[in-house]
Amino acid sequence: MKLTIGDLVTRKSHGNDILFRVINLDNDLVLLHGEDVRLEADAPVEDIEVVEERELETIRAKSKEKEDYSFRLFRQDYQLMREKREYDNTAGYQNTANYFQIPARVLHLDGDRLYLKKCIDLYQRMGLQVHGVHLDEKEMPTEIGRLVEKIQPDIIVITGHDAFSRGKGEKKDIRSYRHSKFFAETVREARKVVPSLDQLVIFAGACQSHFESLIRAGANYASSPSRINIHALDPVYIAAKIAYTPFMEKVGVYDALRNTLTGEKGLGGVETRGLLRTGMPYIED
Repeated sequence: MKLTIGDLVTRKSHGNDILFRVINLDNDLVLLHGEDVRLEADAPVEDIEVVEERELETIRAKSKEKEDYSFRLFRQDYQLMREKREYDNTAGYQNTANYFQIPARVLHLDGDRLYLKKCIDLYQRMGLQVHGVHLDEKEMPTEIGRLVEKIQPDIIVITGHDAFSRGKGEKKDIRSYRHSKFFAETVREARKVVPSLDQLVIFAGACQSHFESLIRAGANYASSPSRINIHALDPVYIAAKIAYTPFMEKVGVYDALRNTLTGEKGLGGVETRGLLRTGMPYIED
């Protein structure tokens, strides 16, 4: 079997449960990134099975169905929030003055270029202002301070790929994870610039990440409490929930996770104030 970078494959030893992209070939070892989940793994060539085109179409159709369902839930949630804001801002519809809103700015750091593109597409569908940056996870801690000073975001998403490596040690040891320590360092560096959890909201982590360390470092939300895989788009849904909640209201953890594809086993966090600010009157140019 001849493998090339970019091939879509599964691992026989894991029951062909996850679809991966081939990222690198090193003799008989293959480096893999999840196609829909933020997992990094490696496997010997003999464990790899290339996915046939017909089967791939079925897998992608199921994945799109899940993503579309989650987006519809978000749209319903967003519509309810918008109606409530309009009612509150117009004193129960008695005040007809037009109002304006100041949207939150999102800085999204991603270790996967293809995932970054998918996330930016979703941010744009949701009407959010985003600055996306592709960085290797190891480079994020040294770059985040400069980016925060330059872009001055309200929300930062720090993500990419991760995995717990059983051969490196126990689950409680952050050194047993591929990239969790870099995510944690990036959060700490961002908090040196903006310490407040309400002035700068941070999501950090990927599949199987060391949740406790990321929260201790200063993240508002992180993955993965149960060390499970998370969907590539989950950080976007959390960012959107915070961005569209008025700053006078808090976002409960369950409310932030409700529209994600993974839920509370893969994602968690702390109560956080919303970031949407409304003013009036709106002056037309």
